[in-house]
This record gives sequence, structure tokens and C-alpha cells, in this order.
Amino acid sequence: MKRYLLFVSLTYSYSILRPIQEEIKRRGGEVAWYIEEPCPIHLLEDEIQLKTIKEVMEYNPIATFAPGNHIYDFFPGIKVEVFHGLYYKRTDYGDHYRIRGLFDLYCTTSSLFLPKFKELEDKYKFFKVVHTGWSKFDGYFAYEETSVLNESPVILYAPTFSTQFNSAVDLYDKIEQIIKTKNWIWIFSFHPKMDKELIDKYKNLANKYANAIFSEEDNKIPLLKNANIMLSDTSSIIYEFLWLEKPVITYKNSFPGKHLLNIDKPESLEETIELALQKPKDLMENIHNFMQIIHPYKDGKASARILDATDDFIANYKGKIKKKPLNIFRKLKLRKKAGYFPFGSRYKKVTN
Repeated sequence: MKRYLLFVSLTYSYSILRPIQEEIKRRGGEVAWYIEEPCPIHLLEDEIQLKTIKEVMEYNPIATFAPGNHIYDFFPGIKVEVFHGLYYKRTDYGDHYRIRGLFDLYCTTSSLFLPKFKELEDKYKFFKVVHTGWSKFDGYFAYEETSVLNESPVILYAPTFSTQFNSAVDLYDKIEQIIKTKNWIWIFSFHPKMDKELIDKYKNLANKYANAIFSEEDNKIPLLKNANIMLSDTSSIIYEFLWLEKPVITYKNSFPGKHLLNIDKPESLEETIELALQKPKDLMENIHNFMQIIHPYKDGKASARILDATDDFIANYKGKIKKKPLNIFRKLKLRKKAGYFPFGSRYKKVTN
């Protein structure tokens, strides 16, 4: 039986990795989770957690899947990057394309990423790249739009955590004004890295008004499925909502386009919401055409393609391509973080 490991470093990983887990089980494989501290543990009753490095080594997976930027090099099996976001305009530079020498296989979420990653594959030669689509979208097919909230228009506000782009400060007063005067339902869903004081401010707003809700759910799929429109700034969750072919209003978006309703002053928010709720034909056509480029797959089979690519790498490339770089300093940092020092006794720390 094939064994696989799912590596979680932040809470967004759960909804990305669960569809892969389902596909592994469907194929008769075995799967377990390793959750890096201090990430909260949000596993379901039937999901298996490996709590120590020792347990991971004994489990001996043939592959580990990670949506984040790092993974422990000493874990058994190949390391597969499945990415935590859908779309980045910065297709030439930036953290998204940083090759850290930790992964064997990159399963790209968007066809836009493929040329640059293929260029990097040809340059470094110690990993392979396959365009699979994003596994998180497989999970969307399990949810129907059944929310009772849809009796009134629902606005999902999901800003980025970056202080450079975050709209939550600028829009706060205008949002409160709209909440008081319109019968629209507001749902606030913030990134876990956002400033705590700002989060508390919006929590208080939700407590103050009956038509405002602060959601702390890790699984945002039901929120996206049941909202009529989204308000954001530059967060990558914008493109998940656009994949559902629904309107998005952005505030001072760094890369505005015809697929977005972008505003640059709070005073424009209410009238733009009114426009978005009408779903103008030209906007909806622009959204459809744009997402055909970003993520054309709508078959719910990204996880199957990821596992096929993993099997292909193990069969045809493992041990046959250039070795990954030593990266001694980075690997020592990861070992320190995990408490893994297998010198003398095999495991110095096994209770991380």
C-alpha cells in the first residue's frame, strides 16, 4: 500500500490538502498528516496525525505534499509543492518563484506559472514541473449554495494581511456606514496573519450589528460559495472567487483589470457594490475570459493529476535527475525548528 504525508504549516493548508487525501483513499492508498507547531490542529475524526518526527520516519511515506514554501528535507520520500495561492501577477520575480532546493516536484496551479517554472526547471535540473491545476478547487464540488443568508445580498470581505495593501483601515468607517443603512449581509473573513487589533476592531463591528458576521472558519469554501460578491484588495483569494464567476470589488488593487471593479477611495464603495450586484454583462464576460487563462480546469480532477504526476516522478525521475543542492545552512535551520538531531541517539527530540 502506498503511503503519503500531508504537511501543514498554516491553517489554509487543510482545504488544499483534503482533496488530495480523498484521491489517495479513492486509489486505495494510506495517508497521514504532520502539523508543524504552532499551527492549530483542525483534523477530522477519521484523519490520522503523526505527532513526532520519529512517527514520520517510521511511517515512511513515498511522498509528502506541502502547500507552503518549506518542507523538511529529511522526511522520507519525494517532496511535492502544491502551492497555497492561485494567481500572482508578479510572474517574473518574487517569493513565488524562489527555488529553495527542498522540492522534487512542483504541481503548478495556474497555466500562467508554467513557462517560468519550466525555465527554472531547465536551469536547475534537480526538480520537475507539471501543470495540474489547484487541488483546493476539487473541494468546491462538495458544497452547494444553500445558505439562508442569500435572502439578502451577501458581501464577503476578505482583505490581505499585508499592511502595504490592506484595505481594512481605510474602508472601516465606510463599511460601518453601509452596514447601518443597507440590508446587505456582511461577512468578515480575515487572514490569520493580520494585525490582531484590526481583527478585534472588525469583531466588535460584527458584534454591534445583526447583519454583520465575523467568520473564523479555516474552510472558506462555504463562504465563497454563498456570497454574492467579494470585497478585497490584493489578496489571492480574489481569484478563487472569480473562478466561481462572481464579481469582485477591489480597493487600490496593484494590478487592476477588466475582470475587477477597482476603486481607489472609500466614497465609491456603496455605488460599486450596487453595480456588482447587478452582474453587468461585460464584467461577467471579462471574468469568464480571464479565468479561462488563469485556471481553465473545472473538472474537479486536480488531485488526480497531482497523484499521477507524483507516480510518474517516482517511476521515471527519482534518483535519475540531478541531486538537490546541499543547502546546509537552510537544512540546519529546519532541523533546529523541528528539533531533529539524529546524532548519537537516533532522535534527540521526538515530542515536537
